[in-house]
Amino acid sequence: MNAVEIIQKKRDRIALSDQEISWLIDSYTTGRVPDYQMAAMAMAVFLNGLEGAELAAWTGAMLHSGETLDLSDITAPIVDKHSTGGVGDKVSIPLTSMVAALGVAIPMISGRALGHTGGTLDKLESIPGFTTALDPAHFRSVLTMCGLVLAGQSDTLVPADRKLYALRDATGTVESIPLIASSIMSKKLAEDLDGLVLDVKVGHGAFMKDLAIARQLAETMVDIGAAYSVKTVALLTAMDTPLGNEVGNANEIAESINVLAGGGPADLVEVTMALGAEMLALAGVESDRESGRAMLEQTRSNGQALEVFARVIEAQGGDPKVVEQPATVLPSAPHRAEVAATRSGFISTLDALWVGVAAMRLGAGRERKEDTIDPGVGITILHKPGEAVAEGEPVLRLTYRHPARLEEALRVLEGAITVSDEAPAEQPLVIDRVS
Repeated sequence: MNAVEIIQKKRDRIALSDQEISWLIDSYTTGRVPDYQMAAMAMAVFLNGLEGAELAAWTGAMLHSGETLDLSDITAPIVDKHSTGGVGDKVSIPLTSMVAALGVAIPMISGRALGHTGGTLDKLESIPGFTTALDPAHFRSVLTMCGLVLAGQSDTLVPADRKLYALRDATGTVESIPLIASSIMSKKLAEDLDGLVLDVKVGHGAFMKDLAIARQLAETMVDIGAAYSVKTVALLTAMDTPLGNEVGNANEIAESINVLAGGGPADLVEVTMALGAEMLALAGVESDRESGRAMLEQTRSNGQALEVFARVIEAQGGDPKVVEQPATVLPSAPHRAEVAATRSGFISTLDALWVGVAAMRLGAGRERKEDTIDPGVGITILHKPGEAVAEGEPVLRLTYRHPARLEEALRVLEGAITVSDEAPAEQPLVIDRVS
């Protein structure tokens, strides 16, 4: 086969065969097709898309570009969850521990922060000693022992995605729905799942800011799951305001522990419960969503979920005392600053995008892949939209290490908070469900 001819076909909106797609992905992964030709192909897909059969074949070729997990010896139902990314989105950490406590096996492979949204791996690695780089034997051991493993993508799992993602980032083709969907689903299908729940964020703080486009992405991923006989459900959830009260790494772990102990902010708990009920339904544990929520709540009240998280931490080299003493075990930067309300009234908007960018400026995230994360910096939200504030009352508390970074963050936050005379109308956290 010939890469130029395949590129020309997609350029001219001619559907590619399964064999052409398989050859192209394999040749790119092994280096026979160079970056410049794959960049042309990515742009052709960005402009002309992939039809359903093409997308299924593209995802399959990515999936089989390296090793896949064989979890056939695990008797528990195997279900995972993926989020498209948001600000303060630490849902995966309490959610997976709660669902695993109810007998569901969760082989979660997560990513790192890039841009204004956080990364689950960076949050977990703020726990002293915790490692997310697990070889296959260690991965399986933790999953078998705890019912949950929280790890990063190995070098041998879907290597085509790692190469193509970096190329898309450098060629202006990140926002392609077929390329986003195949990237996410190829990694999740490699986990040998029975079911998958997707949290597709939509709003100013999400990568998908338009509801129609977010719904299209959700439908595309659900269709891919169906093509591979993996039961898949997507929830579209709001991301105009940061989720929860903490944005950062160590502080989000502390908030996750609070949720597992029965507390936590109402918005974070609500999204966690909604996704957890869907996971239990896909696993065949409880089909009624309200009953599923009650079961999840019980794992918080009886301590089972927190116990699961502590076991995972210990199994992956971390300090399990963090679940009892987060304030003393987790790192924290030494300095504090506050952003106050400029007038009295009600918080009407707290822009998730700018809060996320400000946290990144403090060092909680990465602008480039090679940037170093500071786990002890972050932003605490003292007042959310709908709450009354007085002029001069603190709305945000910034934890920082370097004064120059604080100045950058404060500049970003100018205009992030809007105060109005009347409280805004309450908006739903779960906007829609796609199955």
